[in-house]
Order: sequence, then structure tokens, then C-alpha cells
Amino acid sequence: MRFAPLLSLVAALLLAAVPLPQSIIAFKPDWVALTLIYWTLTAPPAFGLATAFVVGLALDALTGSLLGQHALGLLLIVYVCGRFRLRLRAFPIVQSTIVVAALLAANEFLLLWIDGIAGRTVPIGERWPPIASGTLLWLIVWSTFDRGREHAPARL
Repeated sequence: MRFAPLLSLVAALLLAAVPLPQSIIAFKPDWVALTLIYWTLTAPPAFGLATAFVVGLALDALTGSLLGQHALGLLLIVYVCGRFRLRLRAFPIVQSTIVVAALLAANEFLLLWIDGIAGRTVPIGERWPPIASGTLLWLIVWSTFDRGREHAPARL
């Protein structure tokens, strides 16, 4: 059962490291954050803060950002998702999508803040498209996999 989540995290890390053409790179969603949100909501014991920290450090190493930058953002996301997991799972799809958009925006704000402290400037206009594309991707993924869970036989 742990093979699928681990494989999806590795795939998310690879997708985060894939170079894209300049015309669409601004719309690249945060694959790792979306994957961690999904698995934190569906398999909380397996995906906690330690997983978020290790995956965040791996993402920092892959993208060449400051060590710990993405780890801190992913820790924030996984903590909020883990803390409010049952409430988030009970939300309708529209509300959960709004919460995911807020989490992705908080992560981008944290990355913007750390970049500002480090002296690296990234225009704030380049921070919004990944939030929008990640939110749309979340809407598609959650509705697809949630529908599959509704029709699955219940386990005892």
C-alpha cells in the first residue's frame, strides 16, 4: 500500500525538476505540495511532518534553491492538512479547493519572503500562475480520486 504514495512522491519530484519551455514555465504547478496535500489527507500516518521535511530538502537540492526553503513551506502545508484533516475531508469539493488554493498561496508567500530575505527578487506576478494551475489541477485530481474511493468496497 505504501508503494503508490512513494512512487507518486518520486514522480512529483521528477516533475518539479523537469525543464519546461519559457512560455509555460510560469504555469508549472507545485507538484510536490499537491502530492503531499493529497497523501496527508488520505494516508495521514504514512505522510507526516518528517516526510514533508525530507521531501522538501530533496526538492531544494533538485531545484537549487536555499536549503530548507521548500522544506519549511511543505512543513506548513502538511501541518495544516494534518491538523484539519477530518474537516478538510468533510468539505465539499469547492470548499476543499479554496483551502488548497489558500495553502498554495501561503506556500508561495513564504517562498517569496525567504527569497526577499536572501536578496533574490522574483516578481510577484510570477507567483500567481502556479497557484492557479495547482488549484485547477487539485480540482481535477481530487474529484477523480475521490469518486473512485466512493465506489470502492469498504474495508473492515
